[in-house]
Amino acid sequence: MMKLASKWTVLALMMMLITTAGATAQGYTPVAAAENQETVYINQMEIRDGQIYLSADPIEWYEGAAADKAFVEHEGNTGLDGAPDGYYIVNNSVQNDVYQVAPDASVEVQIYDHTGNIEDTDVQWNESIPLAQFEKDFAKKDVLDLSQFPYHITLREGKVVKIVQQFIP
Repeated sequence: MMKLASKWTVLALMMMLITTAGATAQGYTPVAAAENQETVYINQMEIRDGQIYLSADPIEWYEGAAADKAFVEHEGNTGLDGAPDGYYIVNNSVQNDVYQVAPDASVEVQIYDHTGNIEDTDVQWNESIPLAQFEKDFAKKDVLDLSQFPYHITLREGKVVKIVQQFIP
């Protein structure tokens, strides 16, 4: 019975988090497109020879009217006239690019686990965190799995210099 109660507690906390994130979305501003920027799912981060590398799967990220158009083009006749949540992701490849991350790369997150407790996970727009902390937290999957979010990465001379987590409503 205790196992069941803890599952319900986790479910209730997740619903609270989703509700908080939805309410917070009112202040959402799309990530501005930038030169040398790609949108990806980060599949893995690892340290090799003292350098951080990430493996990334490029995706197409659409919002607003562009999301509605892409949704209708890719989903066909669903009876919906646009993307249900205001965004749409196209991932037609299994490509996995590996990039070295510059040691001074900046990292901005929208939703983040500060303490390891689900109830402390919150939305803060473009919160800066140290690269080393992001790499460490990326490996954790128990409270918030950072690999489930798209990221906008900016490249300079073949290295990642900026990582911005995409908020998903």
